[in-house]
Amino acid sequence: MSYAAAIESLHARAGELHDAPGQPRQKFRLEEMRALVEALGHPELSFRSVLIAGTNGKGSTAATLSAILRSAGYRTGLYTSPHLSQVNERIRIAGQPIADADFARLYFRVDDVAGQLIAAGKLPGRPSFFESLTALAFLALSEARVDVAVLEVGMGGRLDATNVVEPLLSVITDISFDHMEWLGDTITLIAREKAGILRRDGVLITLPQHPEANQAIGEVAAELKVRGVSAAEYVPPPHSTGTGEGALRNRYPLTVLGEQIQVDSPLAGAHQQRNLALAIAAAVELRNRHGFTISPAAIAEGIRRAQWPGRLERVAIPGCAPVLLDVAHNPAGAWALRAAVSAIGGVSPRVLVFGCMKDKAIDEMAQILFPLFDHVIVAPLPSPRSATVDELLHAARKTGVPATAAADGRAAVRIAWSAVPGAELVVVAGSVYLVGEVRPWLVERARPAVAAR
Repeated sequence: MSYAAAIESLHARAGELHDAPGQPRQKFRLEEMRALVEALGHPELSFRSVLIAGTNGKGSTAATLSAILRSAGYRTGLYTSPHLSQVNERIRIAGQPIADADFARLYFRVDDVAGQLIAAGKLPGRPSFFESLTALAFLALSEARVDVAVLEVGMGGRLDATNVVEPLLSVITDISFDHMEWLGDTITLIAREKAGILRRDGVLITLPQHPEANQAIGEVAAELKVRGVSAAEYVPPPHSTGTGEGALRNRYPLTVLGEQIQVDSPLAGAHQQRNLALAIAAAVELRNRHGFTISPAAIAEGIRRAQWPGRLERVAIPGCAPVLLDVAHNPAGAWALRAAVSAIGGVSPRVLVFGCMKDKAIDEMAQILFPLFDHVIVAPLPSPRSATVDELLHAARKTGVPATAAADGRAAVRIAWSAVPGAELVVVAGSVYLVGEVRPWLVERARPAVAAR
């Protein structure tokens, strides 16, 4: 079967977060995922793994840790979600997305096994979109004989499909409000769901954060006799980024394993310093307790090599205002983006292209972000969960910032370039779907500028 057929079949699966008309709401449980991986021969147990949960920063932490492990010479797998442009991006071997042919072959293997389980009465129905992808990822990582895999939890933790692995380490990044309909409406409830990735007598890598999150995670960790490792020693002093263009890169000295290294990360914004610290702490723990050969030099090199597009990513376009892409999709992400845009300073006028899902805190994100801009262009997303243009314009009106509607993300960027004379910066934010829609088009337009350098 072809890659196109695999993608079509995958997208026909019930989405975990979308209620399709006439279909029952998706329920989160691990019994079906356990039955599926058992029938596949337990590929998830054939490689060592690190499991990373959290609200914000888990993808950045995973990408950085994966790059460090590759720099140390390990054949490393990386599983993240969601993707920006192509679903294969979620599954990477040695830094590269798996091939279309491998994706299709493994997808239909998962699909065939699921069909057999349904016929035998061992599954109530087809696996969901994320369950199918996660099983596929486990097969791909197992076939590739990776030395270690870094796995990002999709949502929550306790009932997430990734949580069938037995990780060497569990990492929990910063926790804030998101997916409250599914995870709970308090930080305590959300944190307990994230702490579901902890294992009895296991190891937790984390940082001090919201007091309610600290308490909830600590209670679960104590109950399971988990050994906690704080990454606080790897967080630099405040104001370790520059101003202007210097605010778009983290550069600072740091002592790691008794040696001073120079952190030089392409992951922009002061908020990334916490994610970098978590990745460093995880690498040190793997070295000290699990026999990995990871030097300070490998940690520094991995940090430099890490790639995680769409996170405060600047794209220069010939003859147009530069575009800053960021997938900020909840209030905590909006605050981080606000801090980064404010740190750049001296850039005006600036325009925001914004679109988000209807289940997000639209008004709160608008209040955080919109006042920083001279004009806002709102656009619907290529998703059935998208907020409507009317909902987005309503949120904009509450802020008093002039707003215009566009048919889609690309049209919104064109309007930003043409409708605001002298615009010096265009920021595209609000959703992974929005950034994923415009990024390939922007990168293609930017190529002449890159080639001319």
